[in-house]
Amino acid sequence: MPTALAFSLLLAGTVFLIAVSWRSLRHPSSHGFFRFFAFEAILCIVIVNAPLWFDRPFAPLQLLSWVLLTASLFLAVHSFHLLRHRGRPSAPGPGSPLFPIENTASLVTTGAYRFIRHPAYASLLYLAWGAAFKSLSPLSAALAVVASASLLATAKAEEAENISRFGPAYRDYMARSRLFIPFVL
Repeated sequence: MPTALAFSLLLAGTVFLIAVSWRSLRHPSSHGFFRFFAFEAILCIVIVNAPLWFDRPFAPLQLLSWVLLTASLFLAVHSFHLLRHRGRPSAPGPGSPLFPIENTASLVTTGAYRFIRHPAYASLLYLAWGAAFKSLSPLSAALAVVASASLLATAKAEEAENISRFGPAYRDYMARSRLFIPFVL
Protein backbone atom coordinates (compact mmCIF):
# COMPACT_ATOMS: atom_id res chain seq x y z
CA MET A 1 0.00 0.00 0.00
CA PRO A 2 1.47 3.37 -0.96
CA THR A 3 2.53 5.47 2.02
CA ALA A 4 0.24 8.36 1.08
CA LEU A 5 -2.78 6.05 0.96
CA ALA A 6 -1.84 4.41 4.27
CA PHE A 7 -1.43 7.83 5.90
CA SER A 8 -4.75 9.02 4.45
CA LEU A 9 -6.54 5.93 5.78
CA LEU A 10 -4.92 6.35 9.19
CA LEU A 11 -5.89 10.03 9.31
CA ALA A 12 -9.49 9.35 8.20
CA GLY A 13 -9.81 6.46 10.65
CA THR A 14 -8.40 8.52 13.50
CA VAL A 15 -10.75 11.42 12.77
CA PHE A 16 -13.68 8.96 12.74
CA LEU A 17 -12.57 7.37 16.04
CA ILE A 18 -12.21 10.79 17.67
CA ALA A 19 -15.65 11.81 16.42
CA VAL A 20 -17.20 8.66 17.90
CA SER A 21 -15.16 8.78 21.12
CA TRP A 22 -15.14 12.50 21.91
CA ARG A 23 -17.29 12.14 25.04
CA SER A 24 -15.06 9.40 26.41
CA LEU A 25 -11.90 11.34 25.61
CA ARG A 26 -13.21 14.14 27.82
CA HIS A 27 -13.43 11.65 30.75
CA PRO A 28 -9.94 10.09 31.15
CA SER A 29 -11.08 7.76 33.93
CA SER A 30 -13.87 6.23 31.80
CA HIS A 31 -13.45 2.89 30.10
CA GLY A 32 -14.12 4.54 26.74
CA PHE A 33 -10.98 6.66 27.09
CA PHE A 34 -8.77 3.58 27.10
CA ARG A 35 -10.89 1.84 24.47
CA PHE A 36 -10.10 4.67 22.02
CA PHE A 37 -6.40 3.74 22.16
CA ALA A 38 -7.21 0.07 21.58
CA PHE A 39 -9.21 0.99 18.48
CA GLU A 40 -6.42 3.26 17.28
CA ALA A 41 -3.82 0.48 17.67
CA ILE A 42 -6.10 -1.98 15.84
CA LEU A 43 -6.59 0.52 13.03
CA CYS A 44 -2.81 0.81 12.70
CA ILE A 45 -2.36 -2.99 12.62
CA VAL A 46 -4.97 -3.37 9.89
CA ILE A 47 -3.41 -0.61 7.78
CA VAL A 48 0.14 -1.96 8.26
CA ASN A 49 -0.87 -5.54 7.38
CA ALA A 50 -3.53 -4.83 4.72
CA PRO A 51 -1.18 -5.41 1.76
CA LEU A 52 -0.43 -8.93 3.01
CA TRP A 53 -3.91 -9.83 4.26
CA PHE A 54 -4.42 -12.68 1.77
CA ASP A 55 -0.80 -13.74 1.15
CA ARG A 56 -0.07 -17.42 1.80
CA PRO A 57 -3.65 -18.22 2.88
CA PHE A 58 -2.81 -21.65 4.30
CA ALA A 59 0.29 -20.70 6.28
CA PRO A 60 -0.06 -21.55 10.00
CA LEU A 61 -0.15 -17.90 11.14
CA GLN A 62 -2.75 -17.10 8.49
CA LEU A 63 -4.94 -19.97 9.69
CA LEU A 64 -4.54 -18.83 13.30
CA SER A 65 -5.39 -15.33 12.14
CA TRP A 66 -8.64 -16.48 10.53
CA VAL A 67 -9.62 -18.44 13.65
CA LEU A 68 -9.09 -15.33 15.80
CA LEU A 69 -10.92 -13.06 13.33
CA THR A 70 -13.86 -15.47 13.17
CA ALA A 71 -14.01 -15.68 16.98
CA SER A 72 -13.84 -11.88 17.09
CA LEU A 73 -16.81 -11.49 14.77
CA PHE A 74 -18.86 -14.10 16.64
CA LEU A 75 -18.17 -12.54 20.05
CA ALA A 76 -18.94 -9.02 18.83
CA VAL A 77 -22.33 -10.00 17.42
CA HIS A 78 -23.15 -12.27 20.36
CA SER A 79 -22.20 -9.77 23.07
CA PHE A 80 -24.09 -6.86 21.50
CA HIS A 81 -27.13 -9.08 21.04
CA LEU A 82 -27.07 -10.05 24.72
CA LEU A 83 -26.53 -6.48 25.90
CA ARG A 84 -29.43 -5.29 23.79
CA HIS A 85 -31.87 -8.04 24.75
CA ARG A 86 -30.84 -8.92 28.32
CA GLY A 87 -29.17 -5.77 29.61
CA ARG A 88 -32.16 -3.45 29.08
CA PRO A 89 -30.03 -0.54 27.80
CA SER A 90 -31.29 3.02 27.93
CA ALA A 91 -30.06 6.45 26.92
CA PRO A 92 -27.37 7.69 29.31
CA GLY A 93 -27.69 11.02 31.06
CA PRO A 94 -26.44 14.26 29.51
CA GLY A 95 -22.65 14.48 29.40
CA SER A 96 -22.21 10.77 30.09
CA PRO A 97 -19.39 9.10 28.17
CA LEU A 98 -21.50 5.94 27.79
CA PHE A 99 -23.15 4.78 24.60
CA PRO A 100 -26.77 3.66 25.03
CA ILE A 101 -25.85 -0.04 24.59
CA GLU A 102 -23.42 0.30 27.51
CA ASN A 103 -25.95 1.89 29.84
CA THR A 104 -27.63 -1.32 30.93
CA ALA A 105 -30.08 -1.64 33.78
CA SER A 106 -29.44 -5.37 34.23
CA LEU A 107 -26.22 -7.25 34.74
CA VAL A 108 -25.84 -9.71 31.84
CA THR A 109 -24.44 -13.09 32.95
CA THR A 110 -25.72 -15.46 30.24
CA GLY A 111 -24.23 -16.68 26.99
CA ALA A 112 -20.57 -15.70 26.62
CA TYR A 113 -21.01 -13.44 29.66
CA ARG A 114 -21.41 -16.57 31.76
CA PHE A 115 -17.72 -17.34 31.19
CA ILE A 116 -16.11 -13.97 30.44
CA ARG A 117 -16.98 -10.53 31.75
CA HIS A 118 -15.95 -8.64 28.63
CA PRO A 119 -16.79 -10.55 25.44
CA ALA A 120 -16.89 -7.32 23.38
CA TYR A 121 -13.35 -6.46 24.52
CA ALA A 122 -12.28 -10.06 24.01
CA SER A 123 -13.60 -9.62 20.48
CA LEU A 124 -11.32 -6.61 20.02
CA LEU A 125 -8.40 -8.51 21.56
CA TYR A 126 -8.91 -11.36 19.09
CA LEU A 127 -9.28 -8.82 16.27
CA ALA A 128 -5.98 -7.14 17.20
CA TRP A 129 -4.03 -10.39 17.32
CA GLY A 130 -5.84 -11.84 14.29
CA ALA A 131 -4.87 -8.78 12.27
CA ALA A 132 -1.31 -8.88 13.64
CA PHE A 133 -0.88 -12.53 12.66
CA LYS A 134 -1.74 -11.66 9.04
CA SER A 135 1.89 -10.55 8.76
CA LEU A 136 3.56 -10.81 12.15
CA SER A 137 6.37 -8.28 12.44
CA PRO A 138 7.89 -6.38 15.34
CA LEU A 139 5.64 -3.42 14.49
CA SER A 140 2.39 -5.42 14.27
CA ALA A 141 3.28 -7.35 17.44
CA ALA A 142 4.06 -4.09 19.30
CA LEU A 143 0.76 -2.60 18.15
CA ALA A 144 -1.10 -5.74 19.25
CA VAL A 145 0.57 -5.45 22.68
CA VAL A 146 -0.53 -1.78 22.87
CA ALA A 147 -4.08 -2.81 21.92
CA SER A 148 -4.01 -5.60 24.53
CA ALA A 149 -2.78 -3.27 27.28
CA SER A 150 -5.39 -0.69 26.30
CA LEU A 151 -8.13 -3.32 26.43
CA LEU A 152 -6.94 -4.49 29.83
CA ALA A 153 -7.09 -0.88 31.07
CA THR A 154 -10.53 -0.54 29.45
CA ALA A 155 -11.82 -3.64 31.22
CA LYS A 156 -10.42 -2.59 34.59
CA ALA A 157 -11.98 0.90 34.28
CA GLU A 158 -15.31 -0.62 33.27
CA GLU A 159 -15.20 -3.04 36.18
CA ALA A 160 -14.84 -0.11 38.60
CA GLU A 161 -17.86 1.49 36.88
CA ASN A 162 -19.83 -1.77 37.11
CA ILE A 163 -19.04 -2.22 40.80
CA SER A 164 -20.47 1.27 41.36
CA ARG A 165 -23.53 0.43 39.28
CA PHE A 166 -24.30 -3.16 40.31
CA GLY A 167 -22.52 -3.41 43.70
CA PRO A 168 -22.00 -6.83 45.33
CA ALA A 169 -23.73 -8.61 42.44
CA TYR A 170 -20.92 -7.53 40.14
CA ARG A 171 -18.22 -8.53 42.64
CA ASP A 172 -19.82 -11.99 42.87
CA TYR A 173 -19.92 -12.17 39.07
CA MET A 174 -16.22 -11.24 38.91
CA ALA A 175 -15.40 -14.12 41.25
CA ARG A 176 -17.03 -16.71 39.00
CA SER A 177 -15.99 -15.46 35.53
CA ARG A 178 -12.80 -14.62 33.65
CA LEU A 179 -11.79 -11.33 32.05
CA PHE A 180 -11.33 -12.21 28.35
CA ILE A 181 -10.63 -15.91 27.80
CA PRO A 182 -12.88 -18.61 29.30
CA PHE A 183 -11.20 -20.67 32.04
CA VAL A 184 -7.85 -18.87 31.46
CA LEU A 185 -7.73 -15.07 31.81
